[in-house]
Amino acid sequence: MNYLDQSFYHQWAEINDKQLQQQLDEVQTTDVERLLGQPKITLKDMPVLLSAAAEKYLEPLAQQSQAVTRQRFGHTMGFFVPLYLSNLCANDCSYCGFSMSNRIKRLTLTPQQVEAECLAIKALGFDTILLVTGEHEQKVGMDYFASVLPIIKQHFSYVMLEVQPLSTQQYQTLRALGVDSVLVYQECYEQKTYQQHHLKGNKTDFRWRLETPDRLGQAGMDKIGVGCLLGLSSWRLDCLKLAMHVDYLQKHYWQSRLSVAFPRLRPCTGGIVPEHLPTDGQLLQLIAVFRLFNPQIDIVLSTREPATLRNNLLGLGVTQISAGSKTQPGGYADQTLALAQFEIDDERSPAQMAEVVKEAGFEVVWKDWEPAYSAKN
Repeated sequence: MNYLDQSFYHQWAEINDKQLQQQLDEVQTTDVERLLGQPKITLKDMPVLLSAAAEKYLEPLAQQSQAVTRQRFGHTMGFFVPLYLSNLCANDCSYCGFSMSNRIKRLTLTPQQVEAECLAIKALGFDTILLVTGEHEQKVGMDYFASVLPIIKQHFSYVMLEVQPLSTQQYQTLRALGVDSVLVYQECYEQKTYQQHHLKGNKTDFRWRLETPDRLGQAGMDKIGVGCLLGLSSWRLDCLKLAMHVDYLQKHYWQSRLSVAFPRLRPCTGGIVPEHLPTDGQLLQLIAVFRLFNPQIDIVLSTREPATLRNNLLGLGVTQISAGSKTQPGGYADQTLALAQFEIDDERSPAQMAEVVKEAGFEVVWKDWEPAYSAKN
């Protein structure tokens, strides 16, 4: 792998986990109260607001987060949908249904099947799509992306991608093919734990994955999506490092927009039982605190979460939601083709979800962004 001379990895390497954990553990209620209502939350404030002590103040944190979100984003809620192109994967990860060691039916959509999926999804109303694959560079790599992206761009104005980490040059090529945003979740920022859950394949390379957002920034991608998979390790410590990553990206690649997500582990074939899963209240704490920390960032909430919780979180910091999601290749046009990556929880249709959002006082936004707005002269 070609590593970068300057990247977030070098800042991450200086992090002292014991010191960070001590900061989280030593927070007092008076420390939290001092920050409530403050107009600006900085990185040095994050250990306080991510602490267990801050859980006692969920209501004021949620109210402040709601006000900040409405001020920045108005009464809008962005809708997107994932399109799973392939469940082929050359990695073995302890928590994923696509892992190479799982004996499941494997499928990569043909151009004809991609067209059928696009037509089925377009009929649901979406104009923003997230393309997802397992990580298999040989069979689902740049050649494959180049073959299907022209088909997909005919139907959708904003295309996001969640695939294996690629090089800066490859991301530049994908931009030219119409990709607007790339999501790459670190999964876990603690390397020892990371290695315990990533057993085989390129995903075992912690540094290559950690430097991916840097490569995206260097490639000039319109939006960079980051996050960690909650349930693998201490979520407070992980999300504190995630805040450091967001802060770094905002300073170094300010011309790219950012999004953040907090996916909690869901059941899947061969998956582990999570040991460090945050409660619903703690998930609300994460959303509210990151909104106060970065008023500009998009916060994403997927159908991993149950319907009631999603309804309650709508107005409290979230700006982007998925709806009607299928997590298997071919899931929209033919739901019998292959096994899903994980089980979703909120199974409401896009139309049903849109009605819920409207009843909550929001305008449904099917189109994420007009790329011309971000064009660099």
